[in-house]
This record gives sequence, C-alpha cells and structure tokens, in this order.
Amino acid sequence: MSEGLPASQPKSQNLPVAFASGGIIGALGGLIGLGGAEFRLPLLIGLFNFAALEAVILNKAMSLVVVATALPFRAATVPFSTIAENWPIIVNLLAGSLLGAWFGAGWATRLKSETLYKVIAAMLVAIAAVLVVGHDATASQALLTGVAQMIAGVVAGFIIGIVASLLGVAGGELLIPTLVLLFGADIKLAGSLSLAVSLPTMLVGFTRFSRDQSFSVFGRNKTFLLVMAGGSIVGTFAGGLLLGIVPNAFLLPALAAILLISAIKVWRHSQFNDTREIMTLFSSFERPCCDCLCAVWIE
Repeated sequence: MSEGLPASQPKSQNLPVAFASGGIIGALGGLIGLGGAEFRLPLLIGLFNFAALEAVILNKAMSLVVVATALPFRAATVPFSTIAENWPIIVNLLAGSLLGAWFGAGWATRLKSETLYKVIAAMLVAIAAVLVVGHDATASQALLTGVAQMIAGVVAGFIIGIVASLLGVAGGELLIPTLVLLFGADIKLAGSLSLAVSLPTMLVGFTRFSRDQSFSVFGRNKTFLLVMAGGSIVGTFAGGLLLGIVPNAFLLPALAAILLISAIKVWRHSQFNDTREIMTLFSSFERPCCDCLCAVWIE
C-alpha cells in the first residue's frame, strides 16, 4: 500500500490494546530511560494498521510523551538536583546530538542504507557485550577525562544524533551506554540524563512536522492518540516507581537485552531495504513478467 493512501482507522476494540501496549512500552521510559520508539512502531503499522508516515508521526508523539513524563516520574529516585549537577554532560552530548540530528538525514542518504543498518546493528551488539562483560552497574571511573572527554562526548553525541535521525528514535539505546561507559555514570542516573538529552533533540525534530499537513493524523485519530498516550503515562509512572525498587544489577542486563532486540530489529530493517530494492527492480519489468517474479519471490 502506498504511504499516500489513508490508513484504516483503528477499531474501537483495539483501544484497550493501545492502552496496554502504550503502558508496557512507557514502563521502559520510566524504568530504563527510553522512548520506546523502536518497539512501538511495528505495533502501529502491523497491529493497528497505520500507514508508514502516519505511524512515524504518531510514534514520535508517543515517544515525546514518554520522555517528557519519565523525567518527573523518575525524580523520586534520581532528583532534578542530581540531574542539574551533571548539566555539563548534558550540554556536552547535546552539542553533538543536535547537530547530528540536523545533518543526519542528509548524510545518511549518501550511504548504502542496508550497509549502514547492518553497521548500526553490529555496533548495538558490541555495546551490549561491553556493558555486560566489562562494566559494573554502579558508577565507576570515566573512560576519559578533561578535554578528551569533552571532544569524545561531542563526537558520540553527533553519531547518536545521526543514528537517531536515521532510525526515527530518541537514541536512548546509545545515549545510556555512552553515559555509563564514557562518563562513568550510574545506570539509573544515566537513564535520566539520557531523557534530558533526548527531550530537546526530539522537540527540534518534532517541530519540523508542525510546518506541514503531517499533524492532521492527530485529528483523524484523536481517540486512539489519547488512549495510547494515557497508557504511556501510566506506564512511565509505574516504571518510575519500579526504579526505586529494582536493583542496578538488574537494569544493566535489561538494557543489554534491549540493545540486542534493537540490533535484531535494525538488521531486519536492512533486509527489508534489500527486498524493497528487488521489488523496485521488478517493477521496471513488463507487468506480466513482474507478477511472475513477485510470485516466485513470495514463495
């Protein structure tokens, strides 16, 4: 189906599912410090039958809700004063991530997309391995200090901004490991700092959609949007409560597992791009020939 065609409206009986799925994904924001975009997008397209563009816009809106509400709900465990004390780290990463998000889309188009996706997937697996094998869940010695750390922070933020722009996510899967490994942050503090970095980055990207007709998807799906947003807020609240209970030793393996799941999803996305290029090639043939080739491909 073309992205320009209107998507089927979500059925009313799907609203409880929307609330529940929003709550489960929102809990990741409250507990780990993620927006959950990579988990929500397949549901919006596959389960709720939104067209790709509508799904992306709704996904960004839901991620923004999760990120914005997770910060205050986590404040009982990670107070705002603690986040404020680490403002140099936030500024350091933002200096790179905002630039990366701005230029990322244009630069990514110059690369072979499926290759880039595979590189990102491999990088996620490597980060997961480093987190599990080579780092403790509590605050430890920073990898670098001084000017070297500042430069590395800008570079890391820039790369994360590009990746986040390319994949349409908040970037927490990369921000949190960066904060833990490069800056030696505690895993719980890293989650809140990640949200503090993600929020302005997402706002910059999200405001771009407000300049065209993309926001019309909100009006057409107002009930669905409010129900999933409500579930997401309940989820972030529950995750924030769990943050004070769940030990650090659990959070690091949980983040590593999320990184591995994200790697699989990104890798499969590269396969989708390969398939799309083949189907584009097929479409250049005469129609009867194209139908035969498509039938063989599906089998």
